[in-house]
Amino acid sequence: MVNIVHKFGGSSLSSPERYQAVANIILAHTELGDCVVVSAAGKTTNTLVKLWQSYQQGDQQAVSDILLLLDNHQRVLIEQLLTAQAKQSALNVLEQELATLAEHAAQHTLSEAPLLAHGEVWSARLLAAYLKQLGLAAQDLDARQLFTLNDGQLLHQKNQQACQEQISAEHINVVTGFIASDCQDNTITLGRNGSDYSATLLGSYCHAQQVSIWTDTQGVYSTDPRKVTKAVKYSKVCRGQANLLARLGNPVLHAKTLSPLKNSDIKLVVRSSFDSEANPTEIVKEGYSKAKRFITTLENIDLLRVDQLNAGEVGQLSQLIQHSLHHFVKQGDTYLLVPGEATHQVVSHLQGRANIIESNLYGCAIVAPSNDIAHLSLQASALLSEESSTPRFSHQDNDYALLLTDQAIDSDVLTLLHDKLINKGQELAVIIAGLGNVGEVFITQLSQQLERLEQHFSVKLVGLLRSQQMVFCPSGIRLEQWQTQWDNEALDYDAADLVSHIGELDYEHKVVIDITASESFSQLYPAFVNLDCHLISANKYAGTADNEWYQALRHNLTERNLLWRYNTSVGAGLPINFALADLQNSGDTITHIEGVFSGTLSWLCSSYDGSVPFSDLVLKAQEMGFTEPDPREDLSGRDMQRKLLILARELGLTLELDEIGLTPLMPEQLAHGDWQSFLANKDLLDQFICEKAEQADKEGKVLRYTGALSIIDNKVTAKVGLAFATKGDALANLTPGDNIFVINSQWYSENALVIQGPGAGKDVTAAGVHSDLYWLVQNLK
Repeated sequence: MVNIVHKFGGSSLSSPERYQAVANIILAHTELGDCVVVSAAGKTTNTLVKLWQSYQQGDQQAVSDILLLLDNHQRVLIEQLLTAQAKQSALNVLEQELATLAEHAAQHTLSEAPLLAHGEVWSARLLAAYLKQLGLAAQDLDARQLFTLNDGQLLHQKNQQACQEQISAEHINVVTGFIASDCQDNTITLGRNGSDYSATLLGSYCHAQQVSIWTDTQGVYSTDPRKVTKAVKYSKVCRGQANLLARLGNPVLHAKTLSPLKNSDIKLVVRSSFDSEANPTEIVKEGYSKAKRFITTLENIDLLRVDQLNAGEVGQLSQLIQHSLHHFVKQGDTYLLVPGEATHQVVSHLQGRANIIESNLYGCAIVAPSNDIAHLSLQASALLSEESSTPRFSHQDNDYALLLTDQAIDSDVLTLLHDKLINKGQELAVIIAGLGNVGEVFITQLSQQLERLEQHFSVKLVGLLRSQQMVFCPSGIRLEQWQTQWDNEALDYDAADLVSHIGELDYEHKVVIDITASESFSQLYPAFVNLDCHLISANKYAGTADNEWYQALRHNLTERNLLWRYNTSVGAGLPINFALADLQNSGDTITHIEGVFSGTLSWLCSSYDGSVPFSDLVLKAQEMGFTEPDPREDLSGRDMQRKLLILARELGLTLELDEIGLTPLMPEQLAHGDWQSFLANKDLLDQFICEKAEQADKEGKVLRYTGALSIIDNKVTAKVGLAFATKGDALANLTPGDNIFVINSQWYSENALVIQGPGAGKDVTAAGVHSDLYWLVQNLK
């Protein structure tokens, strides 16, 4: 049995590199018996259409020129993908086929459908040959041997039998899209986006588990993401809304594509062949997804009023013009939306029953839950009028509204419409990892915070994670009962379980809030990003990871229009990252940052005056819970080193952790052995600190443990260690336990910008995480 039918469009096969990328996807996502449906490579179909037009016009020179273009394109693909005998054989067959086309053109015996079929035949044959070269068992199949139509109607029983006989369980079956045959074995094309239709037909006939449509977009969005940067990618869309969008001209899915899946359990997903790790959009049966909000634009359409539109006639007209059509009834009259270039053909076919009411129209369609349509339509109409684009014709139905105008809706107006209509009513799913001191306070604070957040979004806590256990509730966890729910429902989980649960969430936005100190959890960030999750981190590990990994994460976030905030990873709730970003966004240039970024080391150094041994202060800090279980982790300075790296990367620097100089706040020999060994030799620490403090005092200074970053003439210096602070300056006057950041820049060159305050503590850290969450919601809004 076929497990998955994959479909790859022309943009996915436009170059040798794209063929290689598709082959890699096939290697990763298929098993023997699966099918791969392919379109013509790149713009091949358009070129073949031009060839047909030139042939009809009798322009033999143009025919010859276009044949040469086709030859050159296919040769480049074959020569760069195939080797040895396979290459020569493919070139020979191509040469024979093009010679036959030239001969038919010269003899005036060329036929349109067989001509257009060459694009898909070439793609299937080449991809199968390349897969064989990679060691896969693959075969190419011509869909004219699988799909037969009689007077435009599919012969389902015959086609199902043909698929059972010819689809091999021992091969990857590469099948031509777009084409079929009639009962006389004449070639038939399946129309615009016919390859998508071929894929779902094949999935239906083979009883596949899933059909994957691989395209150049990452899924189905709330509007065109090329025009609106904050378009929302939906993880799930119900078939009813998908079908309606297709009829209204949405370019990602088409009504004909969905029809073979009606009344079936076959899963349909839309995903990107350019980013195969990105989370796809799943098209699900009614009731398996909440209704979403969409805006799709309309361009160059005509509005026809039709008398006595017969049953099935819209489908016949769609087949005639090779384009989805939408019709509706308003005040007893039947209307038809028709692409401008097809109006003459439709009017002629209807033989006097159609009148053109409005022509050369633009506008938009709003698709949304039925309860929202009325007010969304009014808001859209008002906004368009404000933008001098008053609708000429409007129509409202249960689940959509049409607004037709004289002029095209540009990106700016579409963005305004999206902000006004789509962003309202969205939901944000929150997953919290880390339920220690800070995590518990964060959840307690969340109850009050939701009142502010829900002015913009419906925010739901759906997941709680602690160590190896989690509670996951897609409909939402009641905040006032989270502890009881945890006690009763927490289950063991692994990374795969967590990723699977997040992938099933049906929310417009998702955010993972990491309040752990776990390096292994931070390594899941790329998987979360692939699931379209925003990130908020108090965890420092991701921000200080290997620079290549860090930059790849940053790139993936940007590509998916996702946000990452980590203000509490340095300075708890102090707004240091906000300040650095604001300075740079305002045109300032940071030249120096120095400060104390550890509440523990701040308390130790600011409290030390020589009256008690430094080791006694360390033990007191340990008793008060200021330090790690082994205080040497604090004294090592590694935490400060990581925080300085985060600040450096916030400035756009590409440092690695080991490029930041580090001098611990203890003699090197104390870093070795167990804690008891340290206690036995604590006099070494006291002597070390006493000598440094005496040296500082002789210079009129005090001892501080600082991180410092300088950028002078494009040379970067970064170090963490003991420093002598002049008595009276900001570092010297630091309140024990506070963090301080002293920032020099082009604008703050002589008089530094100083940010100081508590740099640790569960309340301020939790508040800092809430600040990041509020910032995220504001940006999504």
